Amino acid sequence: MPQIFHRSTNTLSRVSIVSVLVIVGGVIGILTQINRTPYISQAYMAKQQPVQFSHKHHVGDDGIDCRYCHQTVETQASAGIPSTKTCMNCHSQLFATSPYLEPIRESWRTGKPLLWTRVHDLPDFVYFNHSIHVSKGVGCSTCHGRIDLMPQTWQVQSLQMEWCLECHRAPEKFVRPKDKIFEMEWPASGFDQAVEGPKLVKEYKIQNQNVMTSCSTCHR
Repeated sequence: MPQIFHRSTNTLSRVSIVSVLVIVGGVIGILTQINRTPYISQAYMAKQQPVQFSHKHHVGDDGIDCRYCHQTVETQASAGIPSTKTCMNCHSQLFATSPYLEPIRESWRTGKPLLWTRVHDLPDFVYFNHSIHVSKGVGCSTCHGRIDLMPQTWQVQSLQMEWCLECHRAPEKFVRPKDKIFEMEWPASGFDQAVEGPKLVKEYKIQNQNVMTSCSTCHR
């Protein structure tokens, strides 16, 4: 029986198969990298708010503690959004007639809360509890960055699962003393994370890696 295909067809078929695999792998790699970009994660992108609240002014310049506004960060899953009353505690006296703050005064007069835009918005299938992280030595700036330097608020981390796992696999690299949780300038000079981190993990009774990376820890 005569040969239908030329011998070179075998080489062509092998090259075609390898090329398809390389192209598919390349596309997957590119998509993976795109998924990590701020375009997808929204990192470093300030959100428009009804009032452009400046953490730099309130925290960095005036030294207001995080817990003054985010009152449930140590006790509940949500850190809490400050009520209009919290704003008016100061702004009934300070800048009381500023047009810039009229949305706050209107909210106070009408009793209708301001509709803030979430900056750190995790998917609904992810369970995150602020209080457990605070109680285990994870500081504000570890996740939120130097928010005391932000004139507008943006997320500095991707909030993607690989970022969460980086800490859950090795919490000793991130935990700090509990009296430093709300300190923005961290790590402090003279603090040896490699030495003190493992001690804090043991002191805070942080679970082992198997538990910390279990699906049910974050997906419930």
